[in-house]
Amino acid sequence: MKTAISLPEGLYKEAEKTAKSLGIPRSQLFAKALQEFITRHAKDNITEDLNKVYSNQKQDVHNLNVENASIESIRELTKNDAW
Repeated sequence: MKTAISLPEGLYKEAEKTAKSLGIPRSQLFAKALQEFITRHAKDNITEDLNKVYSNQKQDVHNLNVENASIESIRELTKNDAW
């Protein structure tokens, strides 16, 4: 899909030089740069969403139910106990 964008002259010149040095068309450089930007910011949204989910849960490890603990956790917690 074709689109028109406005760029500061300095950025345009840097894009020209970068595309030439990479041996790719300028439009391909713009597409790659935009894809990298979107991917990076999509990760930010995932982190933000996860932070919201976990901020709504109380995390009190001292009140864990033994029934919910894994066998490995119980073994680790009781490894020094004398039976």
